[in-house]
Amino acid sequence: MESHYVLSLLFRRARAQDVPAIVAMLADDPLGAAREGDPNDERYLAAFERIDTDPYDELIVAERDGKVVGTMQLTYLAGLSRLGAERCQIEAVRVSAAHRGEGLGRKMIAWGIDRARARGCAMVQLTSDKSRTDAHRFYDSLGFVASHEGYKLAL
Repeated sequence: MESHYVLSLLFRRARAQDVPAIVAMLADDPLGAAREGDPNDERYLAAFERIDTDPYDELIVAERDGKVVGTMQLTYLAGLSRLGAERCQIEAVRVSAAHRGEGLGRKMIAWGIDRARARGCAMVQLTSDKSRTDAHRFYDSLGFVASHEGYKLAL
């Protein structure tokens, strides 16, 4: 995958040295703060290595002036439905607190959708915690439809 500049932003695959900045963004809200740990925990690097070597996963960062300011994970899912169409799952979308409200999230999602379309995906899907009402309005404004009820089981 090549790096792409979009309005002074660089969207690229994450590198191992980006992991602490990504984890810090994942932890920077009440939900994340309760579930994330030390950004230098070796389990984060092990997970990064697994994602980075999987051709169906892309951990993406948005970089501005050499600093990671956003992140998201794109996972490509095979399925038999829709004539065997691949779909793209967007996960863990975060923008650093200092850059919220600048339209970065909108640019990130648009980039992710374009990436999925270029790969031939028939659909882009995502989930959002029920408590994230601002995120729901954001995704609604981008044309996403809350068409399904999601379920999770913690193990």
